[in-house]
Amino acid sequence: MATATATKLVPLYDRIVVRRVEEAQTTRGGIIIPDSAKDKPQEGEVIAVGKGKQNEKGETTPLQVKAGNRILFGKYAGTEIKIDGEEFLIMREEEVLGILE
Repeated sequence: MATATATKLVPLYDRIVVRRVEEAQTTRGGIIIPDSAKDKPQEGEVIAVGKGKQNEKGETTPLQVKAGNRILFGKYAGTEIKIDGEEFLIMREEEVLGILE
């Protein structure tokens, strides 16, 4: 249900909306990791994308990232927002480190 709400948010230009993908709660050895010891995941799913980046001539270059892609991003990338109680990130496409296939 939150996904439907998030898709109503259309980012501008070369920005994308990302939902963080949660990491596992336990290690391979079975040790449970408390929330206070975990870092925020640097992997996410693209929820919505803008139309693209404009150059000096006014031409729009489409984004390489598409909705539904799983991506990697930097630790401090983007701006955190909350919509209907769910947390998302809005970031520029240039902050994306790679697309997971």
